[in-house]
Amino acid sequence: MNKDRLEWIMSGLNQYKLTKNEDQFIKTTLEDFDQKQALTEHQEQRIENLYKEKSKLKPNKNSNYFSFAESGPQKPGPGGLA
Repeated sequence: MNKDRLEWIMSGLNQYKLTKNEDQFIKTTLEDFDQKQALTEHQEQRIENLYKEKSKLKPNKNSNYFSFAESGPQKPGPGGLA
């Protein structure tokens, strides 16, 4: 895996809340990449699968960015205007 791909995956994963184990795996993987400029095949598969798994979910870490105010149909106010 090259650096650009890893950074792209990390930017995607930053949108999601991670479990402690997932977060620790990410930290270790990034440290390994910084030291070796490469990942093991197992690390590559795991980080790709983690990204695919999380990308099926709604982003929730920065929920204000993606959330929209939920509102039902508005009732007409005085004078018939909504």
